[in-house]
Amino acid sequence: MPFTVGSPFVSAADLLIAAGVALIAGVINSIAGGGSLILFPTLVGLGLGTVPANVTNSIAQWPGYVGGVVGFRKEYAGQRGRLIRFGITAVLGGTAGSVLLLTTPSAAFDTVVPVLVFLASILLAFQPLVTKRLRRREVDGVPRDPAWLYVALFLATVYGGYFGGALGVILVGVLGLGLGRLKLANAVKSVLSLITASVTVVIFGIWADVAWEYVAVCAPASLIGGFLGAKVATRIPSTPLRVLIVVFGVAVSIYLFLRG
Repeated sequence: MPFTVGSPFVSAADLLIAAGVALIAGVINSIAGGGSLILFPTLVGLGLGTVPANVTNSIAQWPGYVGGVVGFRKEYAGQRGRLIRFGITAVLGGTAGSVLLLTTPSAAFDTVVPVLVFLASILLAFQPLVTKRLRRREVDGVPRDPAWLYVALFLATVYGGYFGGALGVILVGVLGLGLGRLKLANAVKSVLSLITASVTVVIFGIWADVAWEYVAVCAPASLIGGFLGAKVATRIPSTPLRVLIVVFGVAVSIYLFLRG
Protein backbone atom coordinates (compact mmCIF):
# COMPACT_ATOMS: atom_id res chain seq x y z
CA MET A 1 0.00 0.00 0.00
CA PRO A 2 1.55 3.34 -1.05
CA PHE A 3 2.44 5.76 1.69
CA THR A 4 0.33 8.88 2.01
CA VAL A 5 1.23 11.93 4.04
CA GLY A 6 -0.27 11.69 7.48
CA SER A 7 -0.60 7.89 7.27
CA PRO A 8 -1.33 6.25 10.66
CA PHE A 9 0.78 3.22 9.73
CA VAL A 10 4.18 4.81 10.36
CA SER A 11 5.54 2.94 13.37
CA ALA A 12 8.13 4.05 15.89
CA ALA A 13 10.42 1.30 14.59
CA ASP A 14 10.14 2.67 11.04
CA LEU A 15 11.02 6.16 12.25
CA LEU A 16 13.98 4.84 14.24
CA ILE A 17 15.32 2.94 11.22
CA ALA A 18 14.95 5.99 9.01
CA ALA A 19 16.73 8.22 11.55
CA GLY A 20 19.65 5.81 11.88
CA VAL A 21 20.08 5.56 8.12
CA ALA A 22 19.83 9.36 7.81
CA LEU A 23 22.67 9.74 10.33
CA ILE A 24 24.90 7.42 8.26
CA ALA A 25 23.84 9.18 5.04
CA GLY A 26 24.85 12.55 6.51
CA VAL A 27 28.32 11.22 7.32
CA ILE A 28 28.74 9.77 3.84
CA ASN A 29 27.54 12.96 2.15
CA SER A 30 30.24 15.01 3.89
CA ILE A 31 33.05 12.52 3.24
CA ALA A 32 32.32 11.31 -0.28
CA GLY A 33 28.76 12.12 -1.32
CA GLY A 34 26.10 9.57 -2.20
CA GLY A 35 24.30 9.30 1.12
CA SER A 36 20.99 9.74 -0.69
CA LEU A 37 21.43 6.33 -2.23
CA ILE A 38 21.19 4.81 1.24
CA LEU A 39 18.26 6.80 2.60
CA PHE A 40 16.19 6.78 -0.61
CA PRO A 41 15.83 2.97 -0.92
CA THR A 42 15.27 2.77 2.84
CA LEU A 43 12.28 5.09 2.58
CA VAL A 44 10.93 3.09 -0.35
CA GLY A 45 11.35 -0.09 1.71
CA LEU A 46 9.43 1.52 4.57
CA GLY A 47 6.42 2.04 2.32
CA LEU A 48 6.80 5.32 0.44
CA GLY A 49 6.25 5.53 -3.29
CA THR A 50 9.28 6.28 -5.46
CA VAL A 51 8.57 9.97 -6.04
CA PRO A 52 7.45 10.72 -2.45
CA ALA A 53 10.58 8.90 -1.21
CA ASN A 54 12.73 11.01 -3.54
CA VAL A 55 11.33 14.36 -2.43
CA THR A 56 11.22 13.33 1.24
CA ASN A 57 14.84 12.19 0.98
CA SER A 58 15.87 15.53 -0.53
CA ILE A 59 14.20 17.59 2.19
CA ALA A 60 15.30 15.33 5.06
CA GLN A 61 18.97 15.54 4.12
CA TRP A 62 19.09 19.33 3.86
CA PRO A 63 20.28 19.81 7.49
CA GLY A 64 23.07 17.31 6.83
CA TYR A 65 24.48 19.61 4.19
CA VAL A 66 24.36 22.47 6.69
CA GLY A 67 26.41 20.37 9.09
CA GLY A 68 28.89 19.58 6.34
CA VAL A 69 29.38 23.25 5.44
CA VAL A 70 29.93 24.18 9.09
CA GLY A 71 32.46 21.40 9.45
CA PHE A 72 34.40 22.63 6.40
CA ARG A 73 34.26 26.34 7.32
CA LYS A 74 38.06 26.71 7.61
CA GLU A 75 38.47 25.55 4.02
CA TYR A 76 36.47 28.50 2.66
CA ALA A 77 38.98 31.24 3.43
CA GLY A 78 39.50 33.41 0.35
CA GLN A 79 36.79 31.59 -1.64
CA ARG A 80 33.91 34.07 -1.29
CA GLY A 81 33.77 35.22 -4.92
CA ARG A 82 34.08 31.70 -6.27
CA LEU A 83 31.37 30.40 -3.93
CA ILE A 84 28.99 33.17 -5.02
CA ARG A 85 29.53 32.40 -8.71
CA PHE A 86 29.22 28.66 -8.21
CA GLY A 87 26.23 29.20 -5.92
CA ILE A 88 24.28 31.11 -8.57
CA THR A 89 24.99 28.27 -11.00
CA ALA A 90 23.71 25.76 -8.44
CA VAL A 91 20.49 27.74 -7.89
CA LEU A 92 19.76 27.71 -11.62
CA GLY A 93 20.62 24.04 -12.01
CA GLY A 94 18.76 22.90 -8.90
CA THR A 95 15.66 24.80 -9.98
CA ALA A 96 15.73 23.26 -13.45
CA GLY A 97 16.18 19.75 -12.06
CA SER A 98 13.40 20.08 -9.49
CA VAL A 99 10.96 21.33 -12.12
CA LEU A 100 11.93 18.42 -14.38
CA LEU A 101 11.17 15.93 -11.60
CA LEU A 102 7.70 17.35 -11.02
CA THR A 103 6.76 17.75 -14.69
CA THR A 104 8.36 14.83 -16.59
CA PRO A 105 8.68 11.03 -16.26
CA SER A 106 11.90 9.81 -14.66
CA ALA A 107 12.64 6.76 -16.84
CA ALA A 108 14.89 8.46 -19.39
CA PHE A 109 16.97 10.36 -16.84
CA ASP A 110 17.29 7.32 -14.56
CA THR A 111 18.92 5.47 -17.46
CA VAL A 112 21.67 8.09 -17.66
CA VAL A 113 22.33 8.37 -13.91
CA PRO A 114 24.63 5.32 -13.54
CA VAL A 115 26.77 6.53 -16.44
CA LEU A 116 27.11 10.00 -14.93
CA VAL A 117 28.20 8.65 -11.56
CA PHE A 118 30.69 6.21 -13.10
CA LEU A 119 32.25 8.86 -15.35
CA ALA A 120 32.54 11.29 -12.44
CA SER A 121 34.35 8.64 -10.40
CA ILE A 122 36.77 7.86 -13.22
CA LEU A 123 37.31 11.57 -13.73
CA LEU A 124 38.30 11.94 -10.10
CA ALA A 125 40.64 8.94 -10.28
CA PHE A 126 42.64 10.54 -13.10
CA GLN A 127 42.35 14.10 -11.75
CA PRO A 128 46.03 14.47 -10.70
CA LEU A 129 47.26 13.41 -14.15
CA VAL A 130 44.79 15.66 -15.98
CA THR A 131 45.37 18.76 -13.87
CA LYS A 132 49.11 18.62 -14.59
CA ARG A 133 48.30 19.05 -18.27
CA LEU A 134 45.94 21.96 -17.80
CA ARG A 135 47.22 25.46 -18.41
CA ARG A 136 45.67 27.70 -15.81
CA ARG A 137 45.36 31.44 -16.40
CA GLU A 138 46.17 33.72 -13.47
CA VAL A 139 44.21 36.82 -12.43
CA ASP A 140 45.83 38.68 -9.55
CA GLY A 141 47.56 35.47 -8.57
CA VAL A 142 44.28 33.50 -8.36
CA PRO A 143 43.54 30.75 -10.94
CA ARG A 144 40.58 31.63 -13.14
CA ASP A 145 37.85 29.02 -13.23
CA PRO A 146 37.35 27.76 -16.82
CA ALA A 147 34.00 28.30 -18.54
CA TRP A 148 33.43 24.56 -18.95
CA LEU A 149 33.41 24.19 -15.17
CA TYR A 150 30.27 26.32 -14.87
CA VAL A 151 28.53 24.28 -17.57
CA ALA A 152 29.49 21.05 -15.81
CA LEU A 153 28.31 22.37 -12.43
CA PHE A 154 25.00 23.46 -13.94
CA LEU A 155 24.40 20.01 -15.42
CA ALA A 156 25.46 18.34 -12.15
CA THR A 157 23.05 20.45 -10.10
CA VAL A 158 20.24 19.82 -12.61
CA TYR A 159 20.78 16.16 -11.80
CA GLY A 160 20.94 17.06 -8.11
CA GLY A 161 17.57 18.80 -8.24
CA TYR A 162 16.07 15.90 -10.18
CA PHE A 163 17.31 12.96 -8.09
CA GLY A 164 20.41 13.90 -6.10
CA GLY A 165 21.78 10.42 -5.38
CA ALA A 166 25.59 10.58 -5.55
CA LEU A 167 25.49 14.30 -6.42
CA GLY A 168 28.50 14.74 -4.12
CA VAL A 169 30.50 12.18 -6.12
CA ILE A 170 29.77 14.02 -9.36
CA LEU A 171 30.53 17.43 -7.86
CA VAL A 172 33.83 16.31 -6.35
CA GLY A 173 34.87 14.77 -9.66
CA VAL A 174 34.08 17.94 -11.61
CA LEU A 175 35.49 20.32 -9.00
CA GLY A 176 38.58 18.19 -8.50
CA LEU A 177 39.41 18.58 -12.16
CA GLY A 178 38.47 22.25 -12.36
CA LEU A 179 40.10 23.43 -9.13
CA GLY A 180 43.02 21.02 -8.95
CA ARG A 181 42.76 20.74 -5.14
CA LEU A 182 40.83 17.78 -3.78
CA LYS A 183 40.24 19.05 -0.24
CA LEU A 184 38.97 22.39 -1.55
CA ALA A 185 36.80 20.54 -4.08
CA ASN A 186 35.32 18.43 -1.29
CA ALA A 187 34.56 21.53 0.79
CA VAL A 188 33.02 23.45 -2.14
CA LYS A 189 31.00 20.34 -2.95
CA SER A 190 29.30 20.68 0.44
CA VAL A 191 28.28 24.29 -0.26
CA LEU A 192 26.87 23.48 -3.71
CA SER A 193 25.06 20.43 -2.32
CA LEU A 194 23.50 22.65 0.36
CA ILE A 195 22.39 25.25 -2.18
CA THR A 196 20.93 22.63 -4.51
CA ALA A 197 19.17 20.96 -1.58
CA SER A 198 17.80 24.33 -0.42
CA VAL A 199 16.21 24.86 -3.82
CA THR A 200 14.58 21.43 -3.68
CA VAL A 201 13.30 22.09 -0.13
CA VAL A 202 11.42 25.17 -1.36
CA ILE A 203 10.05 23.64 -4.55
CA PHE A 204 9.22 20.20 -3.18
CA GLY A 205 7.92 21.61 0.09
CA ILE A 206 5.32 23.64 -1.81
CA TRP A 207 4.39 21.41 -4.75
CA ALA A 208 5.37 17.81 -3.91
CA ASP A 209 3.92 15.05 -1.71
CA VAL A 210 6.33 15.03 1.26
CA ALA A 211 6.25 12.50 4.11
CA TRP A 212 6.83 15.02 6.89
CA GLU A 213 6.83 12.33 9.60
CA TYR A 214 10.09 10.96 8.22
CA VAL A 215 11.50 14.43 7.65
CA ALA A 216 10.98 15.20 11.35
CA VAL A 217 13.30 12.39 12.47
CA CYS A 218 15.70 12.20 9.52
CA ALA A 219 16.52 15.90 9.34
CA PRO A 220 18.21 16.25 12.76
CA ALA A 221 19.99 12.91 12.31
CA SER A 222 21.31 14.06 8.93
CA LEU A 223 22.54 17.32 10.51
CA ILE A 224 24.60 15.45 13.10
CA GLY A 225 25.95 13.03 10.51
CA GLY A 226 26.97 15.82 8.13
CA PHE A 227 28.91 17.64 10.84
CA LEU A 228 30.67 14.48 12.02
CA GLY A 229 31.51 13.47 8.45
CA ALA A 230 33.06 16.85 7.68
CA LYS A 231 35.29 16.57 10.75
CA VAL A 232 36.52 13.19 9.55
CA ALA A 233 37.03 14.31 5.95
CA THR A 234 39.25 17.27 6.86
CA ARG A 235 41.67 14.88 8.61
CA ILE A 236 42.02 12.39 5.75
CA PRO A 237 45.07 12.88 3.46
CA SER A 238 44.25 13.68 -0.19
CA THR A 239 45.29 10.34 -1.71
CA PRO A 240 43.27 8.07 0.63
CA LEU A 241 40.33 10.47 0.33
CA ARG A 242 40.51 10.26 -3.46
CA VAL A 243 40.65 6.46 -3.35
CA LEU A 244 37.71 6.35 -0.94
CA ILE A 245 35.54 8.60 -3.11
CA VAL A 246 36.44 6.77 -6.34
CA VAL A 247 35.70 3.34 -4.86
CA PHE A 248 32.45 4.59 -3.36
CA GLY A 249 31.45 6.23 -6.64
CA VAL A 250 32.05 3.06 -8.67
CA ALA A 251 30.07 1.06 -6.10
CA VAL A 252 27.21 3.55 -6.38
CA SER A 253 27.22 3.34 -10.19
CA ILE A 254 27.08 -0.47 -10.01
CA TYR A 255 24.16 -0.21 -7.61
CA LEU A 256 22.33 2.11 -9.98
CA PHE A 257 22.99 -0.15 -12.97
CA LEU A 258 21.58 -3.14 -11.07
CA ARG A 259 18.63 -1.13 -9.75
CA GLY A 260 17.78 0.06 -13.24
